[in-house]
Amino acid sequence: MARAMSVIGDRWTLLVLRDCLLGIRKFDQLQADLGITRHVLAERLKKLESAGLLERRPYQERPTRFEYRPTQAARDFVPVMQVLIGWAEAHIPSDKTPPYRMVSRATRAPIAPRVVDAITGEEITYQSVWAERSED
Repeated sequence: MARAMSVIGDRWTLLVLRDCLLGIRKFDQLQADLGITRHVLAERLKKLESAGLLERRPYQERPTRFEYRPTQAARDFVPVMQVLIGWAEAHIPSDKTPPYRMVSRATRAPIAPRVVDAITGEEITYQSVWAERSED
């Protein structure tokens, strides 16, 4: 968990990653959507790029401008983000309407994420799992 949090463990990093996954990929667009300072955005983009979650690609030559595209590692993180969103909606009250609603691509219906064991199909809950120390 500590390794994951060292990369995505702050608010801005998660929001930048979310926006890139939603198709907002240019620096100015990210800054406008998030209301983030240029300095903080530049830091988070570099962090996500060095962690292998975003790939920087030029889209204009004079002057050179870049867009930030999610890698497979970022796309693999989508279910985790959706579970976090579901958890926040269930446990952290807010008067604000969320800026985005996660829906099924196939049906456009809202999703209800849950985590299941890929081997048994059993839902993973506090009651169903136990952490054991790894043997070195």
